[in-house]
Amino acid sequence: FGSESDTSLRYYSDENCDNEMNADITLLPLAESKRSRSSSSRHRYEIVTELGPEEVRWFYKEDKKTWKPFIGYDSLRIELAYRKLYELNVAAEKHLGACRRDEGAAPTSPSPDVMATAEVVKIEPVCVRGGLYEVDVAERDCFPVYWNQADKIPVMRGQWFIDGTWLPLEEAESDLIEQEHLACFRGHKIQDNFDMEVTKNVDNKEAVHSLKLSRTHVDWHSVDEVYLYSDATTSKIARTVTQKLGFSKASSSGTRLHRGYVEEATYEDKPPQTTHIVFVVHGIGQKMEEGRIIKNTAMMRESARKIEEKHFANHAGEHVEFLPVEWRSKLTLDGDTVDSITPDKVRGLRDILNSSAMDIMYYTSPLYRDELVKGLQQELNRLYMLFCSRNSEFEETGGKVSIVSHSLGCVITYDIMTGWNPVQFYEQMMEKNYEELGDHWLNYEAHHLLQELYVTKQRLKQLEQQLEGLKKAAVPSAAPSKTPTLRFKVENFFCMGSPLAVFLALRGMHPGNSGSQDDILPRVICKRFFNIFHPTDPVAYRVEPLILKHYSNIAPLQIHWYNTTNPIPYKHLKTCFLNQPKETISIPEAENIPSPSTSPVLPRRHYGESITSILGAANIGKGLGGMFSRFARSSAAPAQTSEIKDETKDETEEEKPGRRHSVGTQTISHSTSGSLDTTLELEHRIDFELREGLVESRYWSAVTSHTAYWSSLDVALFLLTFLYNQDQAEEEQNADQL
Repeated sequence: FGSESDTSLRYYSDENCDNEMNADITLLPLAESKRSRSSSSRHRYEIVTELGPEEVRWFYKEDKKTWKPFIGYDSLRIELAYRKLYELNVAAEKHLGACRRDEGAAPTSPSPDVMATAEVVKIEPVCVRGGLYEVDVAERDCFPVYWNQADKIPVMRGQWFIDGTWLPLEEAESDLIEQEHLACFRGHKIQDNFDMEVTKNVDNKEAVHSLKLSRTHVDWHSVDEVYLYSDATTSKIARTVTQKLGFSKASSSGTRLHRGYVEEATYEDKPPQTTHIVFVVHGIGQKMEEGRIIKNTAMMRESARKIEEKHFANHAGEHVEFLPVEWRSKLTLDGDTVDSITPDKVRGLRDILNSSAMDIMYYTSPLYRDELVKGLQQELNRLYMLFCSRNSEFEETGGKVSIVSHSLGCVITYDIMTGWNPVQFYEQMMEKNYEELGDHWLNYEAHHLLQELYVTKQRLKQLEQQLEGLKKAAVPSAAPSKTPTLRFKVENFFCMGSPLAVFLALRGMHPGNSGSQDDILPRVICKRFFNIFHPTDPVAYRVEPLILKHYSNIAPLQIHWYNTTNPIPYKHLKTCFLNQPKETISIPEAENIPSPSTSPVLPRRHYGESITSILGAANIGKGLGGMFSRFARSSAAPAQTSEIKDETKDETEEEKPGRRHSVGTQTISHSTSGSLDTTLELEHRIDFELREGLVESRYWSAVTSHTAYWSSLDVALFLLTFLYNQDQAEEEQNADQL
């Protein structure tokens, strides 16, 4: 391929290839099914000719590891792009060569045909790996589509492969061997085809042809018996000694080579269309190590693929894709002001804190909070719109979107979905104080001042609205910033190692008596809400006690081991007390809900009651740093005991339309005095904890557990269980059987 340096021929896309992630294309008639070389009996394998597109395999090398083969669908399209680009370069070189041979004629511009072909070449790169990456054939690079990556992934064309491992030879050497092979053996009949499982003995055969390379040489003992030898001094000495002992050159130090990949590439070897995308949102510490969320998402994606093969083989027509959301690096915030005021002593530790725990202070700052919220909201919408533009069928076929957030990212994502705003929270608190003040006895002058204050505030709101309308009409781009909104409906919201419960408690949220997820996250915003945490994660807190207070004495559900055989659906897991209740509450036997009083009692574990700030230098750089002060639960003021009546449901339904704007923005006071009704149960469990290892040190685990979610196969199984609605399907199946 003699024109790789021609940068003008940079991109390729076949005429029938669009830019959608999993588009069906038709290029060349190839084998209809995926098959190995050993089962083929076509003419190409009997007579030596050029390798077909299905025999060539393209590889990529990620993180400087070994070469990995592209799937057949991707490899075929890359190879066809390569051949199209090669033909274009040959045509351009012939045109320029004809101009030079014409005496007295200066080289002219390419012909219209060549120019038209060049326009086709510049359409788009080749989409690979489920549409997450694109390949630039001319530059031999593979780069991501949805996120930025400093290091591009090299790709290579494989024609000759090492026996056993089927790893490709370096492309330059492979091209030389292929040229020499065609020059010497084109048209020859292959005697030893790939149907022979036992390699013929070449001990008594002399090489019929040889090719000297830079540090190696290749010997042909026959048309299909090719061996590679190293020319290093140690290898030469070893060959000499073994040959004197009676061993042949090939059997002593030779590496057999195969022409063409072991498995044919077919268009059927392609991933299914993506039916569910999961945005993975990072927490603190991203500034310290940029690109960490990309690696973490890759680990989660790899774990999910392993779990899919084992537990979700019946969902072959569905596909869940994980996309990293990197929102921190694009923010400017205070610039370098914090760095300039940081003392030089123990600078390394201070820089770690500035790059990790400082994000919490930024988010609690009224000056920079909006920038963090807008940064995440804009990145989520950008990724979704980009994905839909490349997959037009996603919305048409009812594709779903879920979010997995970690650490502080859970709080920011929650505030975006619910529209929580500290300014609105302050205004509501002030209005409530005025109302409480008005209920008390006031003299005439104080009452008159309150009325004037109320009228003045209403007039101020009207003036602000008029001013905003004038600004919007004059300069549309200068429209006031509104509460960030997402352009998609969230199906599931998974929190991992989340301090969200602390933030909600400090905003004045108290337990109620409804037992509904709507008290935390209305289902009109998100259907299901999950809080995943490790028992020793110092940053994580429970959410369920914020809905029903007595759930502080009920253990969270434990996540199944990934290798559990026929796990019980989470809906049917029994509820367990952490401490034996003082009064045993009986539930009628007619109800099928498992009774907490009949469940075993577990040792008391004080979830979320207190936390000591951890400055573990061993792992703080990976996102630790939840520097929260001690938080003690406070009980609400004594009030009269409220009774639960049938009309409560109707009253709740009437309050739902305005709940989206009031979630977490006002102090919710519920009656918690008197006798606690522990018969109430949550509609759906929210808190799920990972199981501790049998030999796990709790002190060491407290340092590492906050970042242990990404590679956990247990977490991957839990996510896919609800992303594929497996738990709901098993529940419905069991209900049908009953």
